[in-house]
Amino acid sequence: MTDFAATKAMFDLPEGVIYLDGNSLGPLPRSTPARLDSMLREEWGKLLITGWNKAGWMAQPMGLGDRIGKLIGAEPGHVAMGDTLSIKVYQALASALELRADRKVVLSDNGNFPTDLYMAEGLLRTLGAQYELRIVAPDEVEAQITEDIAVVMLTEVDYRTGRKHDMAALTAKAHSVGALTVWDLAHSAGALPVDLAGAGADFAVGCTYKYLNGGPGAPAFIYVAPRHAGRAVPALSGWLGHAAPFAFDLEYRPGTGVERMRVGTPPVMQMTALECAMDVWDMASIEDVRARSIDLTERFIAGIEAACPDLELASPRDAKLRGSQVSFRFADGYAAMQALIARGVIGDFRAPDIMRFGFTPLYIDGDDVDAAIAIIADVMNNNLWDRAEYKVRAAVT
Repeated sequence: MTDFAATKAMFDLPEGVIYLDGNSLGPLPRSTPARLDSMLREEWGKLLITGWNKAGWMAQPMGLGDRIGKLIGAEPGHVAMGDTLSIKVYQALASALELRADRKVVLSDNGNFPTDLYMAEGLLRTLGAQYELRIVAPDEVEAQITEDIAVVMLTEVDYRTGRKHDMAALTAKAHSVGALTVWDLAHSAGALPVDLAGAGADFAVGCTYKYLNGGPGAPAFIYVAPRHAGRAVPALSGWLGHAAPFAFDLEYRPGTGVERMRVGTPPVMQMTALECAMDVWDMASIEDVRARSIDLTERFIAGIEAACPDLELASPRDAKLRGSQVSFRFADGYAAMQALIARGVIGDFRAPDIMRFGFTPLYIDGDDVDAAIAIIADVMNNNLWDRAEYKVRAAVT
C-alpha cells in the first residue's frame, strides 16, 4: 500500500500553493538539488570526460528506460531515453510507416496534441504527395480504422479534456486490418496504469517532465515492441544509435533493438534529475496512484459542480474514461485561471475555454482538493477574475 504522506514529503512544494498543474510540469523532488550538485562537482568537475565510463553516463538512457518501462508495461530492454517528445514521435511514426510501406495513410484525431500532428505533417510532406494524414473526431477513430490505414497515431489521454482512449481495443482493431499503432503517453505515464505489452502496442513515446517529475526539459522516451525492435530502422540515424559509435564508421549500422532509436548525446544533468524523481516512484504503486487519483478527481468534480454553476465539466464524467486531470469550460477561462494562480491554486488554461486541473496523488491529497474548491468558488462566484491584469495573455498559458 503506497504511503502518500511519505511521497508528498519527498517534494519541495512552495508554502501556500496548491499545485494542480503536475500534468504540465511536475514539482521538484527534494533530493534533486543535492544530487545535481554532486553530479556537477564530483562527476563532471572531477571526472571530466571519464565520467561517461566511470559515472555511467552512457548507460543512463537504457537504465532509466527500464525504470520507466515498469510504469508503462513495457518489456525490459525496450524503452530508450533521450531527445524530445517531438523527435520521438517523428522516429516512431517514420519507422512504423516503413514497416507498412505499401500503405500511405496515417490516422489520428483532433484531440491529439498539436506537435504530434505537426511532426506527422512534416514527415508525410517529405515522403511525398501520396501520403495522407487523416484526422477525425476522437469518438470516430475506431470506425475509421480501415484497410488503407498504415499507422494509427494517438495520444492515449487527451491533453485538453482528459478523455482516455481504449488502447487495447484500438490496437486490436488496427492489427485486425494490418495497421500499426503509435501511442503518445505524455498524459498517461505516471498518471494511470499502462500495459503496452498486454495491449500489443507497436510503438509508444512519452515525456518525463509531467507526472514523472523529471523537471523542465526532461528527456522523452520511446518504446518499440520486441517483434519490431530488430526491424525498425530509425529515420533519424544518430551517432548513438549506431551499432558501434566509437568505431566511427562512415556508414550507419543500426544498433541492437531499441538502442538504435538513440540519436544525440544523452542529457546527463536532466537524466540525473529524472533519476531522483524515479526514486520517489519506487515508493509508489501505479495502481494505488490511479485509485487515489480517481478519488481526488471525483471529490473535485462534485465540489466544483456544487459550488460553481458557471463552470461546465469538459472531462468525461465516468472516471474510467478519463486520465488524471479534470477540465472545466468557462468563456473567460484564461482570466479566471490567472486569478486562481494569484490566490495560490495553480492550474492552467488551454484554448479556447478550458480550465485544466491535474491531480497527482504523490503530492496532492484530499485537504488540498477541499482548499482548492473553496478558493475556486470564491473567485468564480464573486467575479474576482474580472480584472484587467488577469486578461493580459502571457507567452505560456
